[in-house]
Amino acid sequence: MTAEEGGDNLGSQVAFILGTRPEIIKLAPVIHRCEKRGISYTVIHTGQHYSDNLDSVFFDQLELPTPDYNLDVGSKSHGEQTGEMLIGIEEILQSEQPEVVLVQGDTNSVLAGAIATSKLEIELGHVEAGLRSFDRDMPEETNRVVADHVADCLFPPTEKAKSYLVEEGIPESRLCVTGNTIVDALQRNRKLADRKSSVLAELELDRSEYLLMTAHRAENVDDEDRFRQILTGVGQVADDLRADVIYPIHPRAESKLEAFDLSIPDRIRLVEPQEYLDFIKLQENAKLILTDSGGVQEEACILEVPCVTMRNSTERPETVSVGANKLSGVDPADIESNATTMLQRNSNWENPFGDGTASEKILQEIGLEFSASETELSGVNAPD
Repeated sequence: MTAEEGGDNLGSQVAFILGTRPEIIKLAPVIHRCEKRGISYTVIHTGQHYSDNLDSVFFDQLELPTPDYNLDVGSKSHGEQTGEMLIGIEEILQSEQPEVVLVQGDTNSVLAGAIATSKLEIELGHVEAGLRSFDRDMPEETNRVVADHVADCLFPPTEKAKSYLVEEGIPESRLCVTGNTIVDALQRNRKLADRKSSVLAELELDRSEYLLMTAHRAENVDDEDRFRQILTGVGQVADDLRADVIYPIHPRAESKLEAFDLSIPDRIRLVEPQEYLDFIKLQENAKLILTDSGGVQEEACILEVPCVTMRNSTERPETVSVGANKLSGVDPADIESNATTMLQRNSNWENPFGDGTASEKILQEIGLEFSASETELSGVNAPD
């Protein structure tokens, strides 16, 4: 474990535990809000993602401060990774004694942060609570269920997510529907991408003339037959549309491509993992997105880009119900037919994930966000 500035934040009001790209992106608006409001905080980075392109570079791109702590756990088995995080997080929390810990999503970092906090006399808040795929073969499903059931404050992004939590017996007094912080993030980051990203020129792409693909989930890329079917199906869609597919390939997927000796259809262009602002630019200008990522389903919906999800289930059913997304599984013919269906739809669906004020609502619910007049009276903008 390394501490960058840990000693300076003793007694912080909020501790953020994060370890992967989606967590950094989705907690960034809450961190920015804390800075704006003078709320003291500590950032504990587990180091679950160990590739600079997939992780630490986002702190610079999203204009976030360097984490106060980095556990540097890297890539290990689920048990070993989670165990190391538990030990490190507990030690830091016992030293820092924050009022509230916030975790986001469904990663091993969330699981470790939730369990460690639940054993201490510190309030735990779970951002993006209540998501359910109802597929226990996905380790993320276990993580999100455990985090929800040990959290003190739960922040489901939609009424659908709240309904799942109520059905599981969690008291409504612990629930607050906030919208999803990804809306807050995209409102800010699209402007940053407009200023900073030149990815379309670098890859020689024209708006709405290419497809974007992501495939990285273990259940897809660790299975040779499923991975082959995905590549075949996406290749067929590309041939039908006479369009190239940009595939920023995750290290996991790249290693499996080599291990399985899979051939890549001609129109699929493998590129390096993209920095986040570049990836936003690729998403918002794509003709169609084909993915197995939960976060990409949300972002495509908000950006009004049609999406096909190459999985059998989704924990973002709202994207399907509003018409922004279709589940195809991995059968090539189903991928192809669902792509055709999505391209025939108008992209004027309703955004189901809120109005971009989720971070404000989260801080209000945990008692750290006040009105302007209250802020002036209480001096909460003054650093502790």
